[in-house]
Amino acid sequence: QVQLVESGGGLVQAGGSLRLACAASGRTLSLYVIGWFRQAPGKEREFVGSINLDSSVTHYVDSVKGRFSISRDSVKNTVYLQMNNLNHEDTAIYYCACRPGVVRLTAREYDYWGQGTQVTVSS
Repeated sequence: QVQLVESGGGLVQAGGSLRLACAASGRTLSLYVIGWFRQAPGKEREFVGSINLDSSVTHYVDSVKGRFSISRDSVKNTVYLQMNNLNHEDTAIYYCACRPGVVRLTAREYDYWGQGTQVTVSS
């Protein structure tokens, strides 16, 4: 079993940047596809992006393309979500999740979840 812990959230002004980290323990993240999701107040949890097993392919929701990027650090057993040019609509709790096998875009298809980290973008 793998445990995930997110960090790096906080308050940032519109146009600013944050880098979220998803640190794993228990197993190596190289065995898992990683997905990032977010949930804003009153809204359903939505897919933000994913990275496949060998980091060769990433997917992003249209609203973050060109602004967000996902990467892995196998030595630190950590996956990152770099978020640039943030806007108010990016305000949410951000979660990382993992699953074996291939990339999926829906939350219910991920097996392990972190506790989430709050990102707040001020206008």
